[in-house]
Amino acid sequence: MSVPVRLNRSQLSVPASSMRFIEKAAASDADVVFLDLEDSIAAGDKAEARANAARAPSSFDWGAKTLSIRVNAWDTPWTVRDIISALEGEGDRLDLIMLPKVHCPADVHALEALIGQVEREQGRTKPVGLELIIESAQGVANVDAIAAASPRIEALHYGPGDYAASTGARTTAIGEQDPAYPGDLWHYPMSRILVAARANGLRALDGPWSRHADLDGLETAARRTAAMGFDGKWAIHPGQIETINAVFTPPQDEIAHARRILAALDEAAAQGRGAATLEGRMIDVASIRQAQGLLAKADRITAA
Repeated sequence: MSVPVRLNRSQLSVPASSMRFIEKAAASDADVVFLDLEDSIAAGDKAEARANAARAPSSFDWGAKTLSIRVNAWDTPWTVRDIISALEGEGDRLDLIMLPKVHCPADVHALEALIGQVEREQGRTKPVGLELIIESAQGVANVDAIAAASPRIEALHYGPGDYAASTGARTTAIGEQDPAYPGDLWHYPMSRILVAARANGLRALDGPWSRHADLDGLETAARRTAAMGFDGKWAIHPGQIETINAVFTPPQDEIAHARRILAALDEAAAQGRGAATLEGRMIDVASIRQAQGLLAKADRITAA
């Protein structure tokens, strides 16, 4: 099963306990929306949220958005019922199931087996893909094997809050940097996740910025993530979507530069040369791949 090409700059988290919030999410400018059954839902509200998530795919017009449901982790009593309910829901609009706290490939194998059984029992013809959140020391240590654990996997997500807790990092701020640390506090786990994702043809997503009203801080964090090569970042409030989309949209000057790279290398090839110089820099075949990737993303955004 090949990984579908999806625009994934912003991924909006919505508590599935509120149909009003879900309706607003469907009308938002987020590329991907996930209906949350996990951290944002109190234990007493799990059943209602599950029922809402099962109805939501057919209740609203989702347009070109990718729609996902985040189920509860395997160390809770709710996971199996979450998955069955999501797949027994109305219609086939659901695209993905997101599993949090993935520690090892066995977590993925169990999810894959259950989804396959329910799909066959329901006669579903559209296979559901997987998004996996890597948010523990064990998950980062096993991320290469996790990323290759199932052909259903489409994306790996970095979960900064639980990762910080699992490593004992001295912070209670989700996704933020600690000025006491001389560098990027989260560079190592994010690099591991990014490389594992790319090695398996998957999307790589950064997690939330908890100060939802601090758009300057969000922009700084998103720019750091985008520079690393991540596809996008979570939004935990609709007010964050515009900033995230802007950061992960290639600016016009970069698009123009990419087109100049391709033109310069076409000219070099016509002259029998494999490399060229553009604006004082050497460019070659690797430059073509970089430019083509950027232009392909720009085209997907234009078509959305």
